[in-house]
Amino acid sequence: MAATLRTGLRILPRGPGEVQIGTDPRWAVRVTDLLDDEVAALLAHPPAAPLGLLAADERLSPTRLAALIQQLDEARLLLPDPPPREPSGPAAADAAVLTLTLPAGTGADVVAARRDRCVGVVGLGRTGLGVALALACAGVGRLRLEDDRPVRSSDVGPAGYGWADVGMPRCRAAARVVADAVPGAEVPGGALGPAPTAGGPTGRGLDLLLVVADGALDPGLGVGLLAAGTPHLPIVLREADVLVGPLVVGGDGPCARCLDLHRADADPGWPATAAALAAPPAASPEPVVVASVAAGLAAAAALTFLDDVRTHPAGPGSPRPLRGVTLEVRLPDAVPRERRWAVHPACGCTALSASSGGSARSYGPAGTVRPGA
Repeated sequence: MAATLRTGLRILPRGPGEVQIGTDPRWAVRVTDLLDDEVAALLAHPPAAPLGLLAADERLSPTRLAALIQQLDEARLLLPDPPPREPSGPAAADAAVLTLTLPAGTGADVVAARRDRCVGVVGLGRTGLGVALALACAGVGRLRLEDDRPVRSSDVGPAGYGWADVGMPRCRAAARVVADAVPGAEVPGGALGPAPTAGGPTGRGLDLLLVVADGALDPGLGVGLLAAGTPHLPIVLREADVLVGPLVVGGDGPCARCLDLHRADADPGWPATAAALAAPPAASPEPVVVASVAAGLAAAAALTFLDDVRTHPAGPGSPRPLRGVTLEVRLPDAVPRERRWAVHPACGCTALSASSGGSARSYGPAGTVRPGA
């Protein structure tokens, strides 16, 4: 019997005749009605070793052991036979944990598929570099990084730029930082050219584009990306918070322009304010904690989208995170606050239908909330 517990699961004592396998409530199980020798053997068993090795213990009944292994297999706590070859390097932890969450297949399969994905990141301060590093370390094989602005002293931070990078173009410094962490990643800094605008690059050839914007997103940017069919995730740096989302896939849910139209409904002065916020030069502050949390949330949303697309092609009805949702990460607590948005009827980015979903509420400036029409 080559049955092996899924990577990361621990066998823990509970009480007389009982052990617990795993700790996450999504899959943890209690094994009861065990004999004392069975409890002792299970607790002493190395987690990564095949459970079949327990058959060599003369104290254990082969029939009872076979029944236990069958029950663990039915509970999806065992690796496939033969076990997959786990990846090495930074993505190994992702593969191990993902295996626990999947109804079929293994985390190694997911990480292997990520190697074929190409993701762009525009805007490479603390937040953008944090996103790029997280994606590369999680197994994304190709990154396209863009930001020709110089690294500032305030960009230096944990797992990011060093003092030697100050003054260097961000795209070059970021490519080096990512390559140092994941030598096998394909990271040609500056491959996207200038930051995409209504008349600039559209992200063609990318599976996803993450755009880190100062103050507000360029109104023409989202239009160009939608026209090109490029899925994109805005990350907007503001005075004391970061706004992550929504993830925009053409034909399904609200786009960035929908959000601006909702804001303009609540505040007629918003378009002029947004245009001023998006105009260069702009250099929003990126506090360490807020940047780290926002980067993690954005990377998680990106990976979930990329992993879903592996089995569900992008388009209307495809599963994806942050659909019609923004997450606000602000000082001092950096606890994400969720806001839901509807497709705006005046936008035209997608037909209003039952499939478009969305929320029945829209949000105005300064945290005000009003009923949606």
